[in-house]
Amino acid sequence: MAANTDLWEREFNAMGVSTFALDGFTGRGLMQVNTDQALLGRLNFILDIYRSLDVLAKHPRVDPQRIVLMGFSRGGQATLYASLKRFNKMWNRSGVEFAAYIPFYPDCATTYMSDTDVADRPIRIFGGTPDDYNPIGLCKAYVERLKAAGRDVQVTEYPNAPHAFDISLLPPTLVVTGGQTVRHCVIREEPAGLLIDVSTKQPFTYKDPCVELNPHVGFDPAATEAAKISVKQFLRTAFRL
Repeated sequence: MAANTDLWEREFNAMGVSTFALDGFTGRGLMQVNTDQALLGRLNFILDIYRSLDVLAKHPRVDPQRIVLMGFSRGGQATLYASLKRFNKMWNRSGVEFAAYIPFYPDCATTYMSDTDVADRPIRIFGGTPDDYNPIGLCKAYVERLKAAGRDVQVTEYPNAPHAFDISLLPPTLVVTGGQTVRHCVIREEPAGLLIDVSTKQPFTYKDPCVELNPHVGFDPAATEAAKISVKQFLRTAFRL
């Protein structure tokens, strides 16, 4: 669990919103995957997410119509693509849908099949201009496709915020030595279930030439405070507080 989990839990609890935190690493025997992203499939967290929704939808103290999904980095990517109706149909057995999706600095380098056919729920993406781990430009391009399809989606971009900008334990900038990034990869799902590196026209692997190393992370207090305000205001509207 990153330090920002506690940050957001405290913010939400203070406004009367309960939280349920999901650890997708420890149960798999993982501490981190930055230096070997192949250790964990990019969408595996979506399975964890739907199993968690099974639990929450039946919890006596939870309103099943007011459950919002939020995630960060790899978890942000899972949050974003958990909105796809295709994946809901395949894996969601809870009988309910999330009320909204809030991905923070997700990886948007992959184009999935039918990825503009998302849930009829708001999607709010947050990231920073200098993010060289998961560039926000890739997400902005995806957002434009979603908007063209009539989806309720917005992206908020902070001009000085690096990747993981809301983790206060980080310095302003830090190199993730050996960390793998697909920032310059173009990955496409074709056919169904197979991810292709468009530059090589072969199945994508983390040994492909497009995979680069040593991206940056860092704390940006101004972006963090702005994000707190935006997310809490969004939840007040979504939860009708």
